[in-house]
Amino acid sequence: MGKITGFMDYPRKTSTETEPLARLENYNEFHAWLPREEQQTQAGRCMDCGVPFCQSGLMLGGAASGCPLHNLIPEWNELVWRGKWRLAFDRLRATNRFAEFTSRVCPALCEAACTCGEVTGSPVSIRENERAIVEMGYSKGWVTADPPPARTGKSVAVIGAGPAGLAVADYLNKRGHAVTVYEREDRPGGLLMYGIPNMKLEKQVVERRVKIMQAEGVEFLTGMNVGRTVDAAEVLAHHDAVVLCCGAKQPRDLDVPGREAEGVYFAVDYLTSVTKALLSGGPAALTAEGKNVLVIGGGDTGNDCQGTALRQGCAGLLALEMMPEPPAGRTNTNPWPEWPRVKKTDYGQTECAARFGQDPRVYQTTVKEFLKDEAGHLTGAIIARLRPESDPDTGRTRMVPTGEEFEYPCQLALIAAGFTGCESYTAEAFGVPLTARGCTAAQDYTTPVNKVFTCGDMRRGQSLVVWALREGRDCAARVDQYLMGYTNL
Repeated sequence: MGKITGFMDYPRKTSTETEPLARLENYNEFHAWLPREEQQTQAGRCMDCGVPFCQSGLMLGGAASGCPLHNLIPEWNELVWRGKWRLAFDRLRATNRFAEFTSRVCPALCEAACTCGEVTGSPVSIRENERAIVEMGYSKGWVTADPPPARTGKSVAVIGAGPAGLAVADYLNKRGHAVTVYEREDRPGGLLMYGIPNMKLEKQVVERRVKIMQAEGVEFLTGMNVGRTVDAAEVLAHHDAVVLCCGAKQPRDLDVPGREAEGVYFAVDYLTSVTKALLSGGPAALTAEGKNVLVIGGGDTGNDCQGTALRQGCAGLLALEMMPEPPAGRTNTNPWPEWPRVKKTDYGQTECAARFGQDPRVYQTTVKEFLKDEAGHLTGAIIARLRPESDPDTGRTRMVPTGEEFEYPCQLALIAAGFTGCESYTAEAFGVPLTARGCTAAQDYTTPVNKVFTCGDMRRGQSLVVWALREGRDCAARVDQYLMGYTNL
């Protein structure tokens, strides 16, 4: 695919980024994308590799290798290389109807599995090729509202307007079912709107897609908290099927002394408050301005908190990572095309190093105690150092205190330690049981409750946007089969 010798002739090039200190002045996306001709050249690096792991989506080593959506990557790389952008857009849309999201926030499982990356050390710039294709589609007017030519007379309620909810609603609406999406927040998008900061995904990108879906006939009802302010029995009675897509938003807490101190918040609440302030033009309910900030937990959420706190003007920043520092490169136990379990330095750490002169992460640490003053305000935290130890019963590695501790003075602490499953009240309102992992119990997206289905993080647990889209697509086919007795999705 692409130019036969392209992987040898052309070095990998990607978008340039605004200098770290300069981009801290705003919350905008900070990439300067390649011009069209250069993007076509990059697509020409795609090899005729024979076995395109990039699109496989296989589970290897406990993680996905390649795209879970099975995007036809070699095909649209070939078309971009030849300048056939419209055909490339059609091939991309055949498997991914939300490429404007994945091309910005997906960690590029495809690139980690790219054969060219294994051969040359630099994979094809698949994610940026994907972004170029979908944005070309918008600029050329190829992305337009296309309502279904006929309706089936069946109605579906989708609870939750995150990526899984948007995907299942889009596919079922295209099939001709009447789809109503119930969203408890004031805007659709779920974590796309309020969990991922503007620097990674500007909110007009989400709103642009929602408007197209509305023009195609999908109804969005915001401020509708099903299971609390909206009766689940009424929703069930008014629709032929219900799909629960409420995400995995039950944050993992810390059970340590001083947790109740004012100034200790969950990361998702902090990020939501900042995004809402940006959208409304008002001040944020939670701010890091002038404060020393402690971020507890790594991963994308922790990184997003770091980048956001820096933009708010924090005075200092420390990020705790419980596990040991990952290796710089693949080990023998982590061969290609497995997902590389290596150290990743993201935009937040890069910006912190530019602002304060060092990476904010401290590995093998956790909070032992939060400190507070007489008024109950957070003043600092006692940090315990940890070491890995093999559990004699299970053989699994666990982190245990070494006895060494230090104090970090801080006025804002953000818990970004992951999630323990979905918030249970919506599932309980519909009578859907939960698993031991806090997810909705379902087999092939079908719950034990008649005409109630579930997908996304609510079903599989905290995961990637690309997996939410895959779940929504597959669940839509299951719902369609239930409603019509067959499916062409």
